[in-house]
Amino acid sequence: MSYKTIVVHVDSSSHADARMHHAARLAATFDAHLVGSAFSGLSRYAGSEVSIDLAIMAPQEYALIGQRNEAALARFEAIAAGEGVSSVERRLMEDDPAGGLALQARYADLVVVSQTDLDEPASSHLIGGLPEQVVLDGGRPVLILPYAGQFARIGSKVLVAWDGSLEATHAVYNALPLLRSAALVSVVEFNRGVARGREPGADLALYLARQGVRCAVSCAVEPIRDGESLLSQAADLQADLIVMGGYGHSRFREIMLGGVTETVLASMTVPVLMSH
Repeated sequence: MSYKTIVVHVDSSSHADARMHHAARLAATFDAHLVGSAFSGLSRYAGSEVSIDLAIMAPQEYALIGQRNEAALARFEAIAAGEGVSSVERRLMEDDPAGGLALQARYADLVVVSQTDLDEPASSHLIGGLPEQVVLDGGRPVLILPYAGQFARIGSKVLVAWDGSLEATHAVYNALPLLRSAALVSVVEFNRGVARGREPGADLALYLARQGVRCAVSCAVEPIRDGESLLSQAADLQADLIVMGGYGHSRFREIMLGGVTETVLASMTVPVLMSH
């Protein structure tokens, strides 16, 4: 597989430029079609549930949101051109970002978003966090970039958090294009007490080797059982990408993320590719 359609969240936040640059570099690397999606903030379901739309409720605010989105989309197009992306599309959607991106994810190979920064005005209103909702509702891998720190490259040294679960399996498969181009992939067994085969780490390493991935099985001194120890292991390995499953229920049943997933998304120090 390869990434042939990449969707990136476009907004006016202070983290938008880094997000769009990384998405554009990925699109250029994989010769993918790059979609920049900006959103009005009003859910597509509002028309059937609310008798008054955003334009009537707050016309000046609605107009300002539109102006900011147009400026952000123009910036997106300039960044994509500068990174040499050959196929670019801009979208301005009447939807909330999380719901809109989850819907568009179903027609893409990868979605690129930023970690929720509650100190950032452009994302402070997001209930539950945008990355979590897109991971759980989109059905496609989501590359989540930390709001703190700078990353010259993503995916040179990759940590795969492996527990043999369906979520982790989806994440590894969805990350194959990045894993093949990595200098080194370290498979770290996560939650080793769960029965997932006799040698789950070694079995995965063999599978990845057949896929052309340079990998090694890494055994942590302490068992990897929570998000903090996973992030600590990533630091020890100098990883610039974590590949892991995202655990939780649909937004309809209220988001109930597993402790590891929740901790990583709240305290992430390196980019994370996550699949549900």
